[in-house]
Amino acid sequence: MNEWLLSLVGTPEGARLATFLALTAALAHAVFGALQKGGHDPWLSRGSIDLSLVVLSAPIALFVFGLPDPHMWPVLVGVVVIHFIYKMAMALAYEKAAFTVVYPVVRGTGPLITVIAAMLFFGEQYTALQWLGVACLSGGILLLALRNLSEEQIDLRALKVGLVWALAGGVMVAVYTTYDAWAIRLSGDPLGFLAWFFFLSSVDFMILGALRYRNMAQPPRPLPLLLRGLAGALIAYISFGAVMIATLIGKVGEAAVLRETSTVFAAFIGWFILKERVGPRKLALMCLIALGAVIMELGRAS
Repeated sequence: MNEWLLSLVGTPEGARLATFLALTAALAHAVFGALQKGGHDPWLSRGSIDLSLVVLSAPIALFVFGLPDPHMWPVLVGVVVIHFIYKMAMALAYEKAAFTVVYPVVRGTGPLITVIAAMLFFGEQYTALQWLGVACLSGGILLLALRNLSEEQIDLRALKVGLVWALAGGVMVAVYTTYDAWAIRLSGDPLGFLAWFFFLSSVDFMILGALRYRNMAQPPRPLPLLLRGLAGALIAYISFGAVMIATLIGKVGEAAVLRETSTVFAAFIGWFILKERVGPRKLALMCLIALGAVIMELGRAS
């Protein structure tokens, strides 16, 4: 399968598959974010997810693909560090503010930075119409965050702290998207890289989650937490794996922009599942976000 994926790089078929994968990742990532925020302490939720990722990924990495080439070990260390910082920022943001406030801020700050980074590091070029699409999508996402923010009734200081961490998380989204795209291309073994990515980048929060659980005065029942973690791990394979493959066979910036339509899916999850309020103005902003993604794709074809 590695050979097939590599044969799609730079082809029209690869671009179409990258679009499908990025949109699939968007839906999966919205569900993933809701699993980390809803129901349990976000540190425990992420720790449980990472526990399942380690258990599922370790045998595949070790016994199916074997050890990475020596030149990939420093690269994988970078992956672990970058994703650890991102996960810390997300856990701290979710701890302080509502899902429908944090998630749009994180996802809205990432696309523009990623597109610029893709131009600098990968030599990608974008049309004026595609830049309009980026502006619509990022602007709609950030306006959605402001709208959600205006409705929050929680402690103002906690909200400000949560927003700072959400902005940090958005910057780290751009960093890890660019870095991961470079790393998977460098590896020459996309599926093997993904196996080691999921294994190594999940050990840290598995340990942090276990320590937090052990030190809680009234820890939650383990079975529901573990089941949530297993579901999150399976979704993470789709969310992170799909977008990494999309950045391999298509344009990094386009994949990053399309993935951020996850904000639309997240708004519906917040509305229907987490019981957070969504009104006509939010629906209009969600349409603007979706329009931005459509414009981005139309700009590619023009």
